[in-house]
Parts: sequence; structure tokens; C-alpha cells
Amino acid sequence: MRAYGRRKVLALAAGVLAAATACTGNAAPQPTKPVAASSTPSPSASAVAITSAEAARVFTDITVTDDLLRAVNSRERRLLLEGVLQYEVDGLMTGGQSPLTVAAFLSTDYAPPRYKWGPPTLYIPRFPVSEKAPWFSALATRDGRPTLLTFTKSDRWRLSSAAQLLPDQAMPEIEVDAEGYATAMAPDDKTITISPQFMQPVHASVAETGAAGVTAGLLAPGPYTTGVAEEIASLRGEAKDGGYSYDSIFSADNFPVYALRTQGGGALIQYSLSRTSTTTAKTETAVDEGVPVPTWAQWAFEDPKQRLSLRLVETHQYATAVPPLSKPSAAAVIAHHGGLTRASGT
Repeated sequence: MRAYGRRKVLALAAGVLAAATACTGNAAPQPTKPVAASSTPSPSASAVAITSAEAARVFTDITVTDDLLRAVNSRERRLLLEGVLQYEVDGLMTGGQSPLTVAAFLSTDYAPPRYKWGPPTLYIPRFPVSEKAPWFSALATRDGRPTLLTFTKSDRWRLSSAAQLLPDQAMPEIEVDAEGYATAMAPDDKTITISPQFMQPVHASVAETGAAGVTAGLLAPGPYTTGVAEEIASLRGEAKDGGYSYDSIFSADNFPVYALRTQGGGALIQYSLSRTSTTTAKTETAVDEGVPVPTWAQWAFEDPKQRLSLRLVETHQYATAVPPLSKPSAAAVIAHHGGLTRASGT
């Protein structure tokens, strides 16, 4: 797979960004007053880790900077472009957004898609000022499609997750207090049918085993749950008939999980999973023919076939609405975004 990043050109990339920012002025859309924040004056910055004003500024800063970096797409300046990508990954992204951003650049020969953002609705948990890793979510249109984002802070604010609402799904009502602040749920919260800490393994299990698995009833059937398991079973059978082995597994890796309390006692949980699919030639005929690279993955390879094996790693980001334990039912995946992020072959 192609390599990316050369730290010695980060200063040059930063210079391009500064110049572009100066030229842009106020062209970027400014966020409107968040729906999730009430008309009651927000607490002072000394009372909470992040206020609605700061969250709005973070949303604008990161989305505008991301667009400026994506606009630098001259193929004649490859060294600069590699620096731009490194600047983007180091300075703006974290979690599942890091590998997805790298893939967006490499799969398009450093001409990634640019996005047009609408004003955000902000969902800000009430964190104390002592919180070392505050985060907040935002719902905004991206190229006209509602997209749920999560921003998190360590040494600086970065975008961790971005998943588009599915066509047949709606954003659940987030529970907020009198001052408009939401509630971040503890990883081991037991008032909902799937605790946040178990969301990733439950989803991974359903995606691998489908309706026959012990966790199937916890997640509603659909294209990103039982539908994936059906796809894996079909591909495994086709591979066996052709002299190959095929398997596909999901993993939580070290991706973070974010959970907000919804009205009625449920939760909106945002998280990421990696999917690793491996195809291996098992017969002499299969070895002679090679392992074909799917069309959607060919950007990562020089050759359309690998001789012995093919390994594809995808990163997927989700948002799932989880019901309260008092009213148990299947949780529903309401948002998703993902794609190929790493690949190798022999």
C-alpha cells in the first residue's frame, strides 16, 4: 500500500493553510444557535469544561480547516500534499476518523472530496472543568445529508467520528437539563439494554454471526448488522467453490465509545469497528489464477491480483439508538460511514 506523511514538510503545509485561511475570510458558514442549548444563559467557562460557544467555535474551526486542506490538491506538488495529509491527521483527526481521512486522500490521488456543511445542532455533555477528555456531538448536514459528528479534546480538539444518518432513521431526542446540557453516560451504565462498554462487541458479534448468534436479538436486523453476516456467509461459500478460503472479522481495536442519554431513558451510542477480511488461495488452480482484488480496493494496489492472499481492513463508524432496560427492544443502527483503510497481499 502507498505510504503517506513526511514530517519535514509540516511547516510548509501549515503555511499553505495560513495563507488559505487569510484568503477565505468569512466564506465558511457560521453555526446557528444550537437547538440543544436552551435560551437560559450558559454557565461560565469556569463552571464547565466546554460551553456552547466554544463547541460552536470548535465545529467551525475543524470543518473549515478540513476543507482548506482538502482544497490543496495539485498533483504536481506531491511532497506538499503528503505534508498536508500529515497535518490533517495529526492536527484535526483522531479515533476512526484518522484512518478514514488517510484513505480519502490516498484513494483519490490526494484529491479527496470536499464537503459543504450546514449549521450544527450541538449536544454538549455537562463536564466539570477537571474533565481531562471532554467531548461533544453535533448534528449537521454534510452535502445535504444529516451527519452526526463527535469532537474530543486531549491536547487539542479533534474530530473523532462522523456517521451519516440512514435514510429511514431519525435523530433521537437527546435529554438536556435546564441549561441545555446533555448527559454523558458511564461505560457500565446498566439502565439500557446494551451498556456503552459492550456496544462494540455486541455489534461485532451480530455482524459476524447474524440471526443465529446469541446476541442477534439485541440489535435490529439490517444492512449493517445481520445483513453483513449474510454477506460474509455468501462470500465464504463462493470462495470455497473457487478454491479459496475467506473470512471476515470485526474488532473494536482501541476506538473510543461516546454515549448520550436520550429522552425516555435510552441512549445514543457512537462508536467504531474495524473489519478485516482475508482471502487465501487453497488449491493449485487458485494459486495459478491468483487472488483478485475487488474493484473498490484496487486503489491500494499496483496489481489487480495477488498471488496467494489478500487482506483488506475497513473502518466503520456507527451511531446506534439503544432503548432503556425498562422498555427492552432491539437497538437500531441509525447512522454509518466507513470504507477501506488498509490493505496488503502476498
